[in-house]
Amino acid sequence: MLSGTQAAQCEAAAPMAAGARLEAMRRRVCLSRVAVWTVIAAGPIALAVAVAVASTPGTVAQVPEATPPVTRTAAAVADPGGYAQVFLAAWLRSSADDTASARARLARSMAPEVDLPEPTPDAQPAVRSVTAVRSVRRGSGTWSVTVAAQYADGSVRYYVVPVAADRWGTSFTVTGNPGVVAGPPRAKVAKSSYTVTVPDGDLSSAVGQFLAAYLTGAAEVDRYLAPGVKLLALAPAAGATVSVQEVLAVEEAAASEQVPADGTTVRVLAKVEARDATGRWPLAYELTLKARSGRWEVAALQSGTAHAGGAR
Repeated sequence: MLSGTQAAQCEAAAPMAAGARLEAMRRRVCLSRVAVWTVIAAGPIALAVAVAVASTPGTVAQVPEATPPVTRTAAAVADPGGYAQVFLAAWLRSSADDTASARARLARSMAPEVDLPEPTPDAQPAVRSVTAVRSVRRGSGTWSVTVAAQYADGSVRYYVVPVAADRWGTSFTVTGNPGVVAGPPRAKVAKSSYTVTVPDGDLSSAVGQFLAAYLTGAAEVDRYLAPGVKLLALAPAAGATVSVQEVLAVEEAAASEQVPADGTTVRVLAKVEARDATGRWPLAYELTLKARSGRWEVAALQSGTAHAGGAR
């Protein structure tokens, strides 16, 4: 039990202690405000530290360590296919008998240790085009690129070109002579999902009218498009006349001769024939059509030129 004198002393001390604590809190708030305004000029990182300190009195805010920048590996950034393609084009058209030619100098600059060929004049058809078809990473910084060379007589020969790349994929060097190899094997193709035959009717008619307008440019295609879908014009036209040869679909709803309920969507593959002064051209288009107000409208074109909400 406290005596009367002790109780009076405690009552007198209590307001003093509370006032001291209040004054300390006021000073801390003022200092925090000053610190925040001071570090605003120092940058966003310093500002974040000041805010963290001001928001948690009596504790020290720990700033998370900066995450080191992600280093992209050579596998992600280096694909020397284009480099090998340029080299082989120069190499095939160069000659060891004319090392001063632009082609020979280009080949040597890309592959300093590689020998140049010695073609016999008119012994083989000229190279018309060179295309990289496959790039395989063999090891750290080493690649094997398969390049196809097409000749004037229509024949194709495949070459494998060894290429080295730096760790960043910013510089390359051909490290050895090209080698003639067999072409890539033909890939197995999955069974087509277009198995439903579309009979003559509203759907096939809508497909034919749309493709005729699109490929010949003789009519506006907007009338055949679903709301919100835009389509870039085809220029020049693909043909003077267009005829539908076959229409296949994925969904069974496409087999009906009647237009189904609004919102019904079907995907079709249309095989058409375009003719003009240059000849006959068999073409194929994958389309998505949607039923609306008793008619079919084109909602998408597989090539990506038709899309919803886009501008022409």
